[in-house]
Amino acid sequence: MPNETIESVVRTHAISATAVLRQLVDLRAYPHRHLAVVAYAAGGDSVSQALAAADHLSRLGWELINVTQVGSGRALHAFMRRR
Repeated sequence: MPNETIESVVRTHAISATAVLRQLVDLRAYPHRHLAVVAYAAGGDSVSQALAAADHLSRLGWELINVTQVGSGRALHAFMRRR
C-alpha cells in the first residue's frame, strides 16, 4: 500500500502493518470503528508483522478481533475495532 494517507485509509478501511509500525498515518483522524491491518511478508513474517501492528494499535485504543488470510495471496489481515 504505497503512499498511504489518512484519506486512502478512510476510503479503503485498510492500512498496511508497515505504515502502522512506522507511524506513517495518524489514525486519530480515522472516523470509523473498524480497520483492517494488512501485512505483506514472506512466510511466517506476515503473522509477526500483523500482530506487532495489532499490539501497537492496542496501546492506542484498538482491540484485535480476528486475523485471517484473505484470498490466495500472502497478505494477512488483522481486523481491529476501536474501543
